[in-house]
Amino acid sequence: MTLEQIILFSLFVLVFIGLLWGKWRYDLVAFTALIIGLIAGVVPTEIAFEGFGHPATIIVALVLVVSRGLTNSGAVDLITRSVIDHSRSIGMHITMLGGIGGILSAFMNNVAALALLMPVDIQAAQKAGRTPGQTLMPLSFATILGGLITLIGTPPNIIIGSFRETALGEPFGMFDFAPVGLIVAVIGIAFVATVGWRLIPEQKKKKNSPQDLMELEGYVADLVVAEGSSAIGQQVKDLDAIAEENDCIILGLSRRGKRFAGRARTEEIKEGDSLIIEAAPAAINALVGALGLQYQGQASSSKNALSGDLVLAEAVVGNDSRLIDRTAMNVRLLSRYGVSLLGLSRQGKTQREQVRKTKLQAGDIILLLGPPDSIEDVIPRMGCLPLADRGLQVTQYERAGLAIGLFVAALIAASIGWLYLPVALALVAVVFVYTDIVPIRELYDTIEWPVVVLLGSMIPLGSALESSGGTELIVNGLATITAGMPAWVALTLLMVVTMTLSDVLNNTATAIVAAPIAVGLATQMDVNPDTFLMAVAIAASCAFLTPIGHKNNMLVLGPGGYSFSDYWRMGLPLEILIVAVSVPALLVFWPL
Repeated sequence: MTLEQIILFSLFVLVFIGLLWGKWRYDLVAFTALIIGLIAGVVPTEIAFEGFGHPATIIVALVLVVSRGLTNSGAVDLITRSVIDHSRSIGMHITMLGGIGGILSAFMNNVAALALLMPVDIQAAQKAGRTPGQTLMPLSFATILGGLITLIGTPPNIIIGSFRETALGEPFGMFDFAPVGLIVAVIGIAFVATVGWRLIPEQKKKKNSPQDLMELEGYVADLVVAEGSSAIGQQVKDLDAIAEENDCIILGLSRRGKRFAGRARTEEIKEGDSLIIEAAPAAINALVGALGLQYQGQASSSKNALSGDLVLAEAVVGNDSRLIDRTAMNVRLLSRYGVSLLGLSRQGKTQREQVRKTKLQAGDIILLLGPPDSIEDVIPRMGCLPLADRGLQVTQYERAGLAIGLFVAALIAASIGWLYLPVALALVAVVFVYTDIVPIRELYDTIEWPVVVLLGSMIPLGSALESSGGTELIVNGLATITAGMPAWVALTLLMVVTMTLSDVLNNTATAIVAAPIAVGLATQMDVNPDTFLMAVAIAASCAFLTPIGHKNNMLVLGPGGYSFSDYWRMGLPLEILIVAVSVPALLVFWPL
């Protein structure tokens, strides 16, 4: 073993001790290790920062932007309402969403599949009143497992398929991976849904919980029944069920500025009517999507109609505010300032009149809708005090079709080779920004920068280990260890070593290094090399012990509230199960 290899192995040991210890944040530990490697001369200067431009790093950042766009446009809500029932048990929820993720991952990049389903899972968790940390890691694992089924499901399969053509003269076909991959995926997802999620540390179940986010109740808001709304033709009482499902209360109905009194509950709703509801901001937004409604100000046919990049902001009416004893219509908030008074919360009193016609009082909490610049200007101008930003979102349901279409087109283009996946995702992100689906003000806040720094720091360290011969040194030792043993023992050991390497290195690099070793071992033992190549394909993809082993694990690290040491608790038994299932299946479908 050379001095360079000794230094690199020692550095990796120290890195993982630091990451598992958890005293310092994971991105700081990884970046410090990179700098030490540079100073020690074991990481070449020319590759020192190439990890930050690596496709894996770029994909992670772009997927987060695309996910925000799918959420902002309401595309996620469409899937949530049609597929996800938040009343299901966690196990059934993981089975349903994990199964969908596995199927999608078989025919598209598993990172893209997670990008589509991750915001769905987060919203379902919020509706069910539980933390996303209970289900995001299982969803990540399920999408990784689904990629085992086809050639295009995951990069290691593509690498192994191509390497077979170089080594043996013919590549693997699209569904050559399916017999073993499907068995492993089904059993793996079943384990994750029944046992695995219970192994996530209890304290993580309390992170990012809905209760962590203060939610003011009691806003009264006017929502306009727009053209095409599912509420048209129904009576107000018919909407009670869907209102309750979205945590809203319908207080009344108004038409052409006049509120219905006693007969409002049985009045047939028409286009242009206003529903007077009481709910929290997030619930108001959800009901808009569920019934196809519009906010006051968006429905206006005048040049003052609100559109494009809109935000929700909360403010308290001050003692010297210009709004006191005046209504939003008197002040002409929309026509003068381009801001709509969306909701009103008056503690201790229930308001049943239209918000725009209610005289405001000192101490009222108002919910405003408008462009960011206009909101920032009008709050102090009206003598109001802004409340702390709680990240309230305005979902652009009218753009859901555009967002889904762009995303699907990008996936198809990447899957059939028209566009490189990072380029396809970048194109979607750019269009999302230009169309305000992801406003420029949200763009950089959307990206989990600590995850980017972690990945950008670890990739050069992994490359240095590979170029120094350290990786090859580990795997080549297999030939000596397994000399004289049955071939299935060597097969099992190859899978274990490959999985371990994939947990600390990029799975693509692991497949590249392990593929020739697999063929070499098979040739030396005079057995079927396809069996060993398939073993490497499965093992290289199944990196569940760390967040850095697979991009999907990285994507859920921040939103799930996980620490570096949380992954092995569910990942270790899952990897043991996969080896136990894969080896017999390989011997049946790819006999030695």
